[in-house]
Amino acid sequence: MLFHSKIDSYFIKFMVVVVIVIVLVSFFPLFFEGGTQLSVVLTLISIFLLVISFIFWTAFSVKYIFYKDYLYIKGGPFRSRIPYENIIKVSHTTDIFAGHRVLSSRDALEIFNNTTFFGSIKISPRAKGEFIIELKKRCPNLKIQECEELQ
Repeated sequence: MLFHSKIDSYFIKFMVVVVIVIVLVSFFPLFFEGGTQLSVVLTLISIFLLVISFIFWTAFSVKYIFYKDYLYIKGGPFRSRIPYENIIKVSHTTDIFAGHRVLSSRDALEIFNNTTFFGSIKISPRAKGEFIIELKKRCPNLKIQECEELQ
């Protein structure tokens, strides 16, 4: 079963700010002597496009897939494979700036497990209720904390 990540307006605004900062940093050398040479311009444009492509790929291709024995979390080149028997609990979180996270919304879930380096991973499935139901089916001893909508 496949779940896509929820994308909220906060995330979109954050991405716009990131792109503006990258544009400013990428094209800042154009204002110096020699910055208008064709090779410099092409190099800056290439670097800009590579960086923006990588960021967009990572941010907007987030998926959560339930396989037979594990939950597969994928966002760009970043992947996590969490066996169901290693999932301890799930809770609602809005703290999206710390820890291991593969999400695109502040309305997120934190999955505590014995597999990932940080001990938990933050995700933001679009259909959170359905995601929790599917996770409960595969993890019968799952503890759910902090939010009635997750019960």
